[in-house]
Amino acid sequence: MADLTAGRMASSDIDTAIRILQQGAAEILPDGALRARLTKSLATGVPLTVKAGFDPTAPDLHLGHTVVIQKLKQFQDFGHNVLFLIGDFTGLIGDPSGKSETRPQLTPEQVRENAATYERQIFKVLDPTKTRIVFNSTWTRDLTPMDLVRLMAKQTVARMLERDDFSRRFRAEQPISIHEFLYPLLQAYDSVALKADVELGGTDQKFNLLLAREIQRDYGLEPQVALMMPLLEGLDGSQKMSKSLGNYVGIDEPPLDMYGKIMSISDELMKRYYELLSDCPMEELRERLAAEGANPRDAKRDLAYEIVARFHGVDLAATADAEWRARFTERRAPDPDRMRTSVYQFSDERSRWICTVMKATGLVSSTSEARRLILAGAVDVDGVRVAAVDELVTEGTHVFRVGKHRFLGVSVVPRD
Repeated sequence: MADLTAGRMASSDIDTAIRILQQGAAEILPDGALRARLTKSLATGVPLTVKAGFDPTAPDLHLGHTVVIQKLKQFQDFGHNVLFLIGDFTGLIGDPSGKSETRPQLTPEQVRENAATYERQIFKVLDPTKTRIVFNSTWTRDLTPMDLVRLMAKQTVARMLERDDFSRRFRAEQPISIHEFLYPLLQAYDSVALKADVELGGTDQKFNLLLAREIQRDYGLEPQVALMMPLLEGLDGSQKMSKSLGNYVGIDEPPLDMYGKIMSISDELMKRYYELLSDCPMEELRERLAAEGANPRDAKRDLAYEIVARFHGVDLAATADAEWRARFTERRAPDPDRMRTSVYQFSDERSRWICTVMKATGLVSSTSEARRLILAGAVDVDGVRVAAVDELVTEGTHVFRVGKHRFLGVSVVPRD
């Protein structure tokens, strides 16, 4: 992509950047502000400071997280300064956005461990030479009690209760802890400390991003542009992608598992994933799907290849593609040398229950999901369909298949 800060671009180039940066965005506020900032950056030769914050509340990132990270990459490709903010201080509070109850507070040790994995994983998308990782404890730890009082004095309880999640909990007479009011204020203060020109976040962050504009103004800064991205639906096509729901694609998953999961999504959901995850322009996808004789499966295969290549490289993406094609056309299990394997240790007969084994080895997120898949006829063991949810897995090595394309070798051994 062209560099917007090079000082040689015409207004038509700004139009191109706007088109790319708007693709997939749910909302950009205020209207016209992004164009104004890009135009000013071009005129002055000063790159924009673009910020996105992530609290390290879990150790792994999934494709839902990368929707915002991909948008950061686009700003980065256009020559702007990208700040990946790890909320190691705000993570100790817990973001109340979209929650019906107070988040459990993490320990400093959990935050540090999770933050370390984020630092490694984001560079599967972002350019490490052009990305600045910052931790908000750097400035929040220097805030005195009086600084916090002054910050809190800039908003009222009534304004805080305008948030959907707070207002719902208040109406339902569910507890709202006082420290939760501090979270959006500290997130807003991050934009003050970093002098952010643009902040990215999910649609559930709208209140926080707009509050930051108010707080920046109070501190004498030009308010940032707020760019909100949609929350990515999971593999089921209905609920938000989440590890707890088991409908996620983790960016550290084995290439073949990642490829197979993308191939399992519906044709309609594929278009959504293209819009939010792919570098392919939507106009090109629409033309391709409208062409005579077009098969959506081919576009889905290209999407799976692109995503696997992004996180594992082109060689492993090509291998996953070849393995999936062979498996799909021949209905065979993958080469044992390349099959993901797991060891399951059982202590008694009850612990060999198939649903327990599937959950423990990561094939499903819960025993209830295992039950549902078995009843749907979607589980095979050693090529034989599992007929009942109460089956026990015998000692030895087995090949599990879940759905059409997910295979796992499982060694069932007694616990020492």
